[in-house]
Amino acid sequence: MIKMMDEKERLERFEAMKAAIEEQHRDILEKMDRLRQAGRQKSATYMQLMSNKLTYENMLKLYQLYDIE
Repeated sequence: MIKMMDEKERLERFEAMKAAIEEQHRDILEKMDRLRQAGRQKSATYMQLMSNKLTYENMLKLYQLYDIE
């Protein structure tokens, strides 16, 4: 049987998810900056980070679009 969560629990989970996305985005930006400073913009790691960065930015833009900031 699926447990129904109350609105407070649902909101707390949503806020935790959004905070995790924001933290991951910041971490990716820092890693990309370090690689850029080392001249490694064409590395596979940098390209993967770029892909992840764009994914997280799109998610954050959706939050803005729906006025969930």
